[in-house]
Amino acid sequence: MKMTRLAWIKVTCATALSITAFSSAIAQPAELRVGLIPSEDAQAMIRASQQIMDQLAEKSGMKVRPFVANDYNGVIEALRSGKLDIAYLGPFSYVLASEVANAEAFAVAVTKKTGTSSYQSLLITRKDSGLDSVAKLKGKTFSFVDPSSASGHLFPKAGLLAEGYDPDLYFSRVIFSGSHDANIMAVANGKVDGAAVADRILASAIAKGVVKADDFQVVWRSQPIPESPMVWRKSLDAATKQKVAAALADIKDLPWGDQGVLNGFAPTNDQAYDVVRQTARSLKLDLGRMK
Repeated sequence: MKMTRLAWIKVTCATALSITAFSSAIAQPAELRVGLIPSEDAQAMIRASQQIMDQLAEKSGMKVRPFVANDYNGVIEALRSGKLDIAYLGPFSYVLASEVANAEAFAVAVTKKTGTSSYQSLLITRKDSGLDSVAKLKGKTFSFVDPSSASGHLFPKAGLLAEGYDPDLYFSRVIFSGSHDANIMAVANGKVDGAAVADRILASAIAKGVVKADDFQVVWRSQPIPESPMVWRKSLDAATKQKVAAALADIKDLPWGDQGVLNGFAPTNDQAYDVVRQTARSLKLDLGRMK
């Protein structure tokens, strides 16, 4: 039977629509894989973010699976290889991920406690050690967090260098503990003389009763650092990006780790992290080779 031109057009259009719908269904993942930076141990991170993950699942209509790597680079590598869809990264680890993993910042948490989207790096010592200034830390032991941590390495190192203190030469021993909590406890227990830590993570540890404020001396503070962003793979399909961004913007009145009670996620972009790139350049870091 010979098909008329009109019938052929109808069949062709119907087929095209079916293929488009099928391709769209394949492109949009049923499960959203979310990476979290290891500021605490893995299980503690998952517990702290569970309510947020539950709300993200409910509001996006997707199953959400959280993942915490052993270090920052583990999350970056998972993004690069397509094993994660979105991730919560530190400012510097984001800049690194944007270079090597095709990641893009799209949202940043705003909390009721501060109402801001920035924080600071602190250098701390034990108050009873008598080490009440950076000058007194000469020849002492010191701990950074992770080479890819903004507040735990990049900003404090740049700040020390700007003031004439080269950490590699100034301290008797420098280590990387892997997390802010580990740095706090290392100072509290006398394992190191000084350490870098994010102000909000120290405040959270004090609020939880893990340590006491009176046990520590803050000997240095950084300039404001843009808050840790939520990022996605640029290759993530547009429909999923829209769902995720809308869902995060609508999540409020829930605890968000050490940042306090969440007041939604505000939009951000890659340019907001240029100050981090500038700081990296001041340290002569080759971001492309750090992965």
